[in-house]
Amino acid sequence: MIRLLVIELHKIWYNRISKTLIFGYFLLIFSVAIFSTLKVEIGPIEFYFAEQGIFDFPYIWHFNTFIISLLKIFFAVVIVAMIGNEYSYRTLKQNLIDGLSKKEFILSKTYTILAFVVSSTLLVFLISLILGILYSDYTELSIIFSDLEYLIAFAVKLFGFFSFCLFLSILIKKSAFSLGFLGFWQVFEGICYGLMKWKLSDSIPQLSAEQIFQFFPLNAMSNLIKEPFTRLSAFQNIAQEFGDGFNKDYSVSLLSIIIVLFWSFLFIWGAYVILKKNDL
Repeated sequence: MIRLLVIELHKIWYNRISKTLIFGYFLLIFSVAIFSTLKVEIGPIEFYFAEQGIFDFPYIWHFNTFIISLLKIFFAVVIVAMIGNEYSYRTLKQNLIDGLSKKEFILSKTYTILAFVVSSTLLVFLISLILGILYSDYTELSIIFSDLEYLIAFAVKLFGFFSFCLFLSILIKKSAFSLGFLGFWQVFEGICYGLMKWKLSDSIPQLSAEQIFQFFPLNAMSNLIKEPFTRLSAFQNIAQEFGDGFNKDYSVSLLSIIIVLFWSFLFIWGAYVILKKNDL
């Protein structure tokens, strides 16, 4: 495992674009801490983000994992470019000639993905813990370490998304087309949901579009961490002013975790099958 991981990190280290993107990715994660110090002045009104409750325990685990997971596209570009370069510069073929099996090649990419998922999750944990200790009104240990399942969901979400990128890169081989197909698939899932919403209730009344849509890969990843903004007390108070309140389940679903892990396994296995059949 270590040998395969070292091989991949060596390739990344000597690729300027990959290094820049990875540095930018981790720098943006640190920017959450900078975000906490921002003050916005609108006339006589001063808006201080840290005082809005977004860094209170345990809400901070939900907020930070949701926001930082939006940055995953940066490392997705690294994965796609990494695989694309293997084909463009024929390093994949050279690795196989040097004795690396196709299974080891896929495992090396998977270990690299796992390494960045673990490092990202640890970094989010540390930043959130520090910001929470600095700004949270609730500092009891039982509150601080509650809702940590959002970190698990964050790690699973990144691993699932990066596994999908790995699969597309092996399938399509060209970096630009792989990223383009990723965008196309997002649109495709949205179209499928719209069609199911329109027609499914007429043909199969027992099933809803949401029940089927939760099994689509990108939607399953999205369902792992639901948007946190409507959970804020300010939004809840506004909702109560204009209606009966706002009820939504923000918890991490075990079913969503299982679905994403299943897709992750399927993507990695699919990438290996495609690579095994390809004539290099």
